[in-house]
Amino acid sequence: MAVNRPSFSTQTINLEGVINARELGGYVLPGGKTVKRGMILRGGSLYQATDRDIALLRERYHLAHVFDFRTKGEVSMAPDREVPGADNIWLPAIDEKSEKLGENALPREAYIHLEDYVVEHCFDEMTKTVARSLYPEMVLNEYTQIQYAAFLQIISSTEEGAVYFHCSQGKDRTGLGAAFILCALGADRELIMQDYTISHEFYQEIVDELSAKVIARGGGHDEIAVVRTFIGVNPEYFEDALDLIDMKFGSLENYVTNILMLSDEDKEKMRSRLLE
Repeated sequence: MAVNRPSFSTQTINLEGVINARELGGYVLPGGKTVKRGMILRGGSLYQATDRDIALLRERYHLAHVFDFRTKGEVSMAPDREVPGADNIWLPAIDEKSEKLGENALPREAYIHLEDYVVEHCFDEMTKTVARSLYPEMVLNEYTQIQYAAFLQIISSTEEGAVYFHCSQGKDRTGLGAAFILCALGADRELIMQDYTISHEFYQEIVDELSAKVIARGGGHDEIAVVRTFIGVNPEYFEDALDLIDMKFGSLENYVTNILMLSDEDKEKMRSRLLE
């Protein structure tokens, strides 16, 4: 049955140990086609996947590829559990070398206790700058573009089985990956944003809790935006990134075609296999 109003409950794939695990299947595209169920899965890392989760990915979805957008450090600290029969493809979506040369990065120790760090430092201009630049840095960085180009190319050439793509929390790097796939399949911005914001349903409770602490300290819109960016999702900043793509490249479709190098033939192969 087609999904007209995507939500976490309609999109979840019910993994026990994987955060924000869901699918793109069921989405109705502007032309009337629907994304096939059980083919394109997204979420957090498989580090804490249970035996049941692994069996589900193998037996129900016949997983062909697992794409990991995390950095080398993230992977070493929390390696994915392997899914028998699936290729593990590492495509780090953050250019760590460029990040280290610049100032748009949180200190490494921030991620040890990220929630506490964000509440404490959301008032800092540096932290606000990092939050605002998260998506623009990725969509404009050539290294990151190469990773997403490879991601789309592999998906377009996959003939059997489902794919699962993830970062750590399944929201930012994964959110961009989902936007690029949906665009290639013919989705409009409204649907892309609906898919992105579903992550908020998963993180809403903790975001509300931390936001209350920030407000109690005198925080306002800009400080709450930091919490939403690092702990949940920030639709305002994601929209800004899509606007930036429109401004610099004409449209998201142009970006996928000309920057991520997905040809019309590649798109047609994806649509033929993944739509109904």
